[in-house]
Amino acid sequence: MADGGSPRSVLARGAALLRACGEARGPQTLAELALRTELPKPTAHRLLAELARLGLVERAPDGRYRIGLALFVLGQSAPSACELRDTALPFLGDLYEATGENVHLAVPDGSDTLFLEKLTGRRATPIVSRTGGRLPAHCTATGKVFLAHDPRPPGASLPRLTPRTLVLPGQLARDLARTRARGFGVNLEEAEVGISAVAAPVYGARDARPVAALSVTGGTRRLDMDRIGARVCAAARALTRALSG
Repeated sequence: MADGGSPRSVLARGAALLRACGEARGPQTLAELALRTELPKPTAHRLLAELARLGLVERAPDGRYRIGLALFVLGQSAPSACELRDTALPFLGDLYEATGENVHLAVPDGSDTLFLEKLTGRRATPIVSRTGGRLPAHCTATGKVFLAHDPRPPGASLPRLTPRTLVLPGQLARDLARTRARGFGVNLEEAEVGISAVAAPVYGARDARPVAALSVTGGTRRLDMDRIGARVCAAARALTRALSG
């Protein structure tokens, strides 16, 4: 568990297992899920059996676990996320057509950035992000947009994903100041080697801080940061107007 120690209540333990299944890039074994959640194997096994009975997780023929269809259906019914995603889709499509690269809609989620939607295609550079996935905010362009407008300082201990990840508080603070000044965030190979991104903030009708961010992500050598930055900012402003209307 990221917050230290295993969850105590039955509900919290079940939620931890669901999150561990959801954050994994593929089916997980019982041992892997127990390790990720810091739960005893017998406890994890018992809870996973109940979650599977409810359709919230599925057990593959090889014994590994993954998110179930029932949980997917529940997630799709979250009204605020659905409204935001549905409103953003045309703008995401325009960005993809203009750039040919991976386009994201993200929202803040604690110390992470959560990708509500991702558009990609054969022309786009392969990257690790996926719809419903998370990455640490400090090493992503979307996350930096959120951190730049958050009065609370980032955590003291920041994970380093690549040699270029900014983990020193002073370095990150200067980068976030640049993000505020230019109006968009930049990730220069800080989450994946060879991959960079540009992101711009999206605001709601009465929100002083961003409710979401749009980004374009691709190979560092293929991205013209200033040109892409101007396109992403224009799309984010248009989506802000749509949400305000």
